[in-house]
Amino acid sequence: MRRAIYPGSFDPVTLGHLDIIKRAAAIFDELIVCVSVNSAKNMGLFPPEERVELIRQVTDDLPNVKVDCAQGLVADYAKSHRARVLVKGLRAVSDYESEIQMAMVNAKLYPRLDTVFLYTRPKYAYLSSTVVKELARYGADLSDFVPRQIIGRVREKVAESGREYL
Repeated sequence: MRRAIYPGSFDPVTLGHLDIIKRAAAIFDELIVCVSVNSAKNMGLFPPEERVELIRQVTDDLPNVKVDCAQGLVADYAKSHRARVLVKGLRAVSDYESEIQMAMVNAKLYPRLDTVFLYTRPKYAYLSSTVVKELARYGADLSDFVPRQIIGRVREKVAESGREYL
């Protein structure tokens, strides 16, 4: 079985993330979308368990996609799940520079692990979870940024959180 892991913070999941998920799910027998808790970042808008729930909600039509949450090193997670591929989306050259460094570190930690980079479709090249949170904070239309099923939840969370997540 060809199993891959798509790690990220997904705070919140965007249409760009969903595009990568769908494309990777078409390539691999099983794709695990892993909400990674990054100790270097603040807590975020959504707690990790809620991010998992939101991703499950928008991927329920993809039978080979599983959603999980993990703390710790992605290489250790991949090894424990017998996955040999990480999937990463790239928006720009700056993404490549940081992601290639992480790919090399992950390969050092787990030599059987490869990283596959999927380019972001041009219509999502500007999109990030940070942009979504800022737009939501100002009441902008989010329909071109996040899956329609979660727009209301993003708005509610931003209203509850105020500026705390920034």
